[in-house]
Amino acid sequence: MSARIAFTGPAHYRIRSASQLIASAIEVSARRALRGRRYPQWNWTVEAGCDALGKLLNTAFELNVEDARSYLDSITIHSPFMNGVTLNRADETMFSGTWFTTNDVEDPITLLYFHGGGYSFYPKSYEYFISLITLAAKSKTFALDYRLAPEHLFPAQLEDALNAYGWLLKNGTDPDRLVVAGDSAGGHLAITLLLSIRDAGLAAPALAIALSPATDFGLDQIQPSSADWISEPMLGQWRDWFCKPEQRRKPLVSPVHANLGGLAEIYIQAGTAEILFPSIKTFVDHARNHGTEAVLESWKGMPHVFQLFGFDSPQSADALRRISEVIETRVRGTKFAAPSSPMQTEEKGSNSPLAGRED
Repeated sequence: MSARIAFTGPAHYRIRSASQLIASAIEVSARRALRGRRYPQWNWTVEAGCDALGKLLNTAFELNVEDARSYLDSITIHSPFMNGVTLNRADETMFSGTWFTTNDVEDPITLLYFHGGGYSFYPKSYEYFISLITLAAKSKTFALDYRLAPEHLFPAQLEDALNAYGWLLKNGTDPDRLVVAGDSAGGHLAITLLLSIRDAGLAAPALAIALSPATDFGLDQIQPSSADWISEPMLGQWRDWFCKPEQRRKPLVSPVHANLGGLAEIYIQAGTAEILFPSIKTFVDHARNHGTEAVLESWKGMPHVFQLFGFDSPQSADALRRISEVIETRVRGTKFAAPSSPMQTEEKGSNSPLAGRED
């Protein structure tokens, strides 16, 4: 693995998280030796990572929210590539966040990024993932530290996102070189921010990128998946922490029910094995029906936010490459291969030269 894991915080959390990671590594190695891959597309990193993430989250949900956050913070991830990214804290009156800046790009675009975590968690390990995204985008990235649920219910997170977006515009950021992006709950926030930008009459960003976004808090369109590291009970808990029952189908909570006309272009990545995949496909079709240019690229057999496996998974590396190419094409105007037609959903995997590669 190119990424290195370290442990921090209270000893009992460090011991427990380390034990779970070791258990996943041993169990997956033994299972693969006896039975082969669990899924054809998965290398060892993806299989062990999904197993470990499931264990860690199940433990977190046994704790209260504050302790769960401390537990998830006990794991940090570092890779040599992170030395090419500089982090600087920014605390404004209405919100706060961190700038992730590439050290070797002369004219970076600006990326407003929203982390995942079910609107309730923001683990320290996200520094690794946001650095990955920053390098792929060749951007100056502002990662918003939005208010978390359940202490802060909807629409607190959207208010923070809109304040941060307005602040960027006020401070001279060119909207034609501005991308809003996020993963999971953060992908949901990127999409709902587009709705708020449109309704507020603000200049639209050049592009929105959503990785495995939540689009339906009614949870009406999920698929059973033993491959995913998030489960339906987890989704239900995150939803109940985020919003009131009567809000679940409101357009800014479940954008599958929103008027999606007049939005900036949306580029979405997802894995076909994630439980949110049906609702993601429905959202993309809904956006297209309203005249919004929306592209979905999917990777066969991959789980929720599989991009987090970085360069240790061929599919994740391929997805990061596509993010770079889409930004080059749609924002910088470089002559890279464009993504699939807005009227198509491209599945990547079986026909990809990277598919099935084994470590």
